Parts: sequence; structure tokens; C-alpha cells
Amino acid sequence: MDFDDIHNFTITKLNSPDDYEGRVEATLVSRKAAGKSGKAILYVHGFVDYFFHDKFADWANSLGFNFYALDLRKYGRSILPHQKPNNFRDYKEYFGDFDLALKEILSIEGNEEVVLYGHSTGGLLASLYAHHNNDNQAISALILNSPFFEFNNPPLLMAFIPLISAVGSLFPDINSPEGLKRGYAESLHKDYHGEWNFSLDWKPIEGFVLNLGWINAIHKAQKELQKGLDVKCPVLVMYSDKSVAPGDFNESMMTADSVLNVKHIAKYAKVLGNKVREKEITDGMHDLVLSRKDVRENVYDVMGGFLGA
Repeated sequence: MDFDDIHNFTITKLNSPDDYEGRVEATLVSRKAAGKSGKAILYVHGFVDYFFHDKFADWANSLGFNFYALDLRKYGRSILPHQKPNNFRDYKEYFGDFDLALKEILSIEGNEEVVLYGHSTGGLLASLYAHHNNDNQAISALILNSPFFEFNNPPLLMAFIPLISAVGSLFPDINSPEGLKRGYAESLHKDYHGEWNFSLDWKPIEGFVLNLGWINAIHKAQKELQKGLDVKCPVLVMYSDKSVAPGDFNESMMTADSVLNVKHIAKYAKVLGNKVREKEITDGMHDLVLSRKDVRENVYDVMGGFLGA
């Protein structure tokens, strides 16, 4: 049996119009709460990622929420043979996936309200989607786990991001000389230094090769967010109490964000809207719910308290 069968998840394919690479689909993973409920949580993963957090679904169901996770186009269960994994050129491409998921959750499944949850790149996308869909009263709250609000590069490289972005707008398929570092993924996977089992085809230790079109699309999305959003629903932004530099694995990565600079997250959390609550998580890893047991239990308590309020 595979992961989805073992944990009783239902898989729904969401088909979109073709894009510049051909056929496109996203994947909705779901599991209902034990009792009748009109409340749902929609989980959106980060970059080089997909949904494999069965414990997160257990937590959501235990609170009476119907659980849904979205493997975005070209991620995880949604990667098609002709596609470059995780490739995109404009963040609004993903809005089609959000729209189809919410149609399934609300109109077809009959839920009445949805909490959007986004980790890292998924947090950036969920923030922008909530801002652009303020008229959707069914989006009742937004929870962000270490959202990707700014690149985390040395100052010299940061100075070149606008130029790299401009080149990427013209030549999106050029590979970037800079990629992800191995240390963070090694801190997670059970075959290295972590406690989690995930597909190394869908979430490889060395990541996927970046192209300049991806950098351009992320840069534009971040710049829009940094100018200020107007998310109407309550927002919870969570991040670690410290960062360590990305690179080869070292023990400090087990108790800090080794992907993003948490000071950037704290800075831009304040521009999301007027109902933002921030929570610094002591010893949190980049994906806070993959931190050591006592830390992730604290994260679940924080989220539960936010939803209860």
C-alpha cells in the first residue's frame, strides 16, 4: 500500500488548461473529520515539496476540520512526464489551482468555510491569493508557516536579484547557477539526520534545478507583497526564533530556520493586513511542523488556539 492508502487519503485530480509546457493538473488530497463538519483546512506546501504530513491531517481532523492538501501543478503527485518539476513563470498560474481546489471543497464537498495554510513558497502564494480574493467570505483565516517573503542570499547576490529577474523575464528557461543547499533536506529525511520519510523523487535532497523564470516569478510576487497587502481575514504568521546559514548539514539546523532569514518574515508579516498575529517558535526548523516533537506540539497548540479564537 502507498502513503495515501495507508492514511486513508482520497485523491482528486484537478485539470487545468494547457500551459507553455503542455497538459497541466493539480492534485487535491483529502480526508474528512470523523463527525459531520462544514469547516475545512487547505494545506499548501513549499518549494521542492509536496504533502506528506499525515500528522498534520490527524491534527486537523481531531479539531473537527475536514482536511485537504493541494499538490500544486508540477509538484509531487501532480508532476507529469513532460514537465520540468516546480517550474512556473507567473505566480498567478497557481491561482487556477487554488480556484479549482476551493470549488471542490466548497461547492462539491459542501464545506462552508476554509482556513488557508501555506508553508514557505506556499505561504507567499496563499497570502497573495487571499489578498486578491478578499470578496470570498468562505476564506475564514490564513495560517503561514515560515512564509517565503524575501530571498535569503548574501548582500552582494541580493543586489543582483533584480537584474537576474529581468533576464528571467526574457529568457525563463535558462538554468540558474545558484540552487538549493543539501543541509536542510538532510536535516529532515530519516536516511540522513531527520525523522521523516518522503519521496526523494518528489522532494530530492539536492532539490530541483532552478531556472531564471522561477527567480523572476518569485521576485515579482515578493515585491507585490512587500508593498503591502490587504488581507481581510485573521492571519497567523509563525517563524523560528533564529536562522542559520544554508549550506552543508550541521546540528544547528535542527533548531533553526536553515532556509530563510526569520527577520525578513517578521518584517513583512506586518504588511499583510490589519488582523495579523505573529508567533516566534523557539527552536523551530524551517518547516515548523517537522521540528522536534516538543516544538511541533507547541506549533499545533499555537494554531489550535488561533483557530479557537
